Amino acid sequence: METILATRQIPVWQDRRAIALLMAASLTTMANATIAPALPGLERLFADDPNAALLTRLLVPAPSLAVAICAPLVGLAADRIGRRKLLLVGVVLFVISGCAGLLLPDLPTIFASRLVLGIAVALIMTAQTALIGDYFSGDDRNALTGLQISARNLGGLVFILTAGWVATISPRLPFAIYGFAAAFLPLMWLVIVDPPRLSPATGATPLGESDDRRPWRLLFTMLVLLQGVTNMIFFIMPTQLSFFLDAGGYDSAIMTGSALGVLMLSGGGFALLYPRIQRAVGYADIFALGYGAMALGFLLLVTASATPAIFAAVAAIGAGYALVSPSFIALALNLAPTRKRGLAGGILTASIFIGQFCSPLLSTPLIAAYGYASLFGGTAVLLAAMTATAVLAGGAGWLRRQ
Repeated sequence: METILATRQIPVWQDRRAIALLMAASLTTMANATIAPALPGLERLFADDPNAALLTRLLVPAPSLAVAICAPLVGLAADRIGRRKLLLVGVVLFVISGCAGLLLPDLPTIFASRLVLGIAVALIMTAQTALIGDYFSGDDRNALTGLQISARNLGGLVFILTAGWVATISPRLPFAIYGFAAAFLPLMWLVIVDPPRLSPATGATPLGESDDRRPWRLLFTMLVLLQGVTNMIFFIMPTQLSFFLDAGGYDSAIMTGSALGVLMLSGGGFALLYPRIQRAVGYADIFALGYGAMALGFLLLVTASATPAIFAAVAAIGAGYALVSPSFIALALNLAPTRKRGLAGGILTASIFIGQFCSPLLSTPLIAAYGYASLFGGTAVLLAAMTATAVLAGGAGWLRRQ
């Protein structure tokens, strides 16, 4: 038995469980990038801290470190004790730790609260990914993975634009935005239930499925590594864009909020088109399209000298990322055995945030040594190589079976 759903009578986006899971998905972008417009202001606010420059840049990816460490363990827990508890506890912890930056007295304690926020994100994302696999299959699952990326981007659009404006009042105010997650709890409480097969008393393997599926492990590992690299590249935007714009003479808080809003809006729109495009071209070709668009965006940033060019660049990057991201989730859920979905979701979640955490650690020294143009140009070359590899994979017929 592949899912706990029988015959569907309504579109997936009208299913209340899907709506609750999409609400959970929107929190993941809020977790990291919401405070990005406030980073220069926070650096100035805590200028007496000798490590202010590094710590402010690490506030955005800090949750990623905690997710990377905790998500696989959370995945094991999700397979053993169920998804519902983890999701609800994660949202409560998300609200508390996210809003803590409003009151905490210094950068080290704010950094610590961001690590706790990462634990909350690990609980939310791992449970949510596993539940997508539990509740939906086939075209519904592919559609929901696209809608999930759209929810992340469109939610991020609202949160980041709001953060950009309130950061002009105080760099602490964007932390208040995390409190909005509390509004999602009632629906999640009502509609999210654990599938019957997750009961500890039920030890049977679902019909027709064996845990000894060794070929899936190699393909899954390749997906995890590729997703980590993809997110490391993409996360250059929220971690470095505000400083790039500040160096260019822009009002970084408002301009960063606007540019990241364009990034999210473009990504959200293209994620809605993902199921249709994927069915038309297949997985390999959609990777080629996505990486090609991201390469074009970073190349445009090298020569961007005006606001429209910057907006066009980030729109291309957002669109490309929105095209490749759902494929990682869909392929992983197709590959992993049902009883391993929690673990697979945890590892997949960890790879996203390992890439995000490593992003500023690699990009900041490169910027210091070579400048923004070299970073963006080198990234464009790497993405062009990934595009070519995806084209070759499509020609060889790879991923067609999935």
